[in-house]
Amino acid sequence: MNKIFLVLVFAGVPLSVIGTLLHWSNIILFGIYCLTIIALAGFMGRATESLAIVAGPRIGGLLNATFGNAVELIISVFALKEGLVGVVLASLTGSVIGNLLLVAGLSFFVGGLKFKRQTYNVFDARHNSGLLMFGVIVAFVIPEVFSMTMDGTKKISFSIGISIILIVLYLAALFFKLVTHRGVYQTTTENEQHAHEEPEWGKGKAITVLAISTVAVAYVSENLVHTFETVGEAFGWTELFIGVVIVAIVGNAAEHASAIIMAYKNKMDIAVEIAVGSTLQVAMFVAPVLVLISLVFAEPMSLVFTLPELISMVTAVLLMIVISNDGESNWFEGATLLAAYLIMGIGFYLL
Repeated sequence: MNKIFLVLVFAGVPLSVIGTLLHWSNIILFGIYCLTIIALAGFMGRATESLAIVAGPRIGGLLNATFGNAVELIISVFALKEGLVGVVLASLTGSVIGNLLLVAGLSFFVGGLKFKRQTYNVFDARHNSGLLMFGVIVAFVIPEVFSMTMDGTKKISFSIGISIILIVLYLAALFFKLVTHRGVYQTTTENEQHAHEEPEWGKGKAITVLAISTVAVAYVSENLVHTFETVGEAFGWTELFIGVVIVAIVGNAAEHASAIIMAYKNKMDIAVEIAVGSTLQVAMFVAPVLVLISLVFAEPMSLVFTLPELISMVTAVLLMIVISNDGESNWFEGATLLAAYLIMGIGFYLL
């Protein structure tokens, strides 16, 4: 797999540049851009995995989620610049349901095929459940309800206020988990599991790969956004489907791959931290930041989703909480999460 990603990067980046300069077909370029971003995301995943071994599962999962979401953040900023607010909101929806149902589902399923019963830190699972309830259900449902009687200006003002609160609480959650209560809820098994590992890359090389990959992703992502309209018309994809499925999967490819690999290696603490931590970061940091960034563009973005998007996110959160709160997983729980994702994916395609 690593060799395939290496070939895709060294072929995809030059082809992306050449194709853009020579104005190749947008459909061809869309395929090249997507494969290149996924390959670059694979390198970002390997780099963050190396850093995770040095820093521990919590910080490693956070790093993986952060750099994985950096790809989507970059794509979304360029989409906002082009006025594609609907695509951005849909991609945020896709990230939430994708991480909770697709990434966690595949992790539980793949890991469960190899190990009959896998465990992870139950205290982290319960802590994250509360944040998921707040970050997705409270912060996204409340704007939907209150905005029914608001005009456009008030919706934006309300979204700005909510965004600031979300960012502050997210930073407080990180401070709680990584500073004031670091190690308080850590299990003995978790400590032993990560005690004798050797990172694939040194800290310097890993950081360098992350930096170069992020710059390359930024370039390719800007060009990817310009192909959405043509591709949507050619394949009959709506703006909603492109955002929820295509942008979300491509933008989150790094943590998708890393979480599944971690689960296969029975490192469920990192796998769950990536899937749930990435969701929390999208809901409580990426989405609010995009609201604030959108203020510099012609069309500001509010945190008001469509009803299908909202119900899908709430359903994904509730299902994940019910399944993960016991601190254990198996392949059938993974299959249940995947089935829910497929049902939602079909629904968004047919809308």
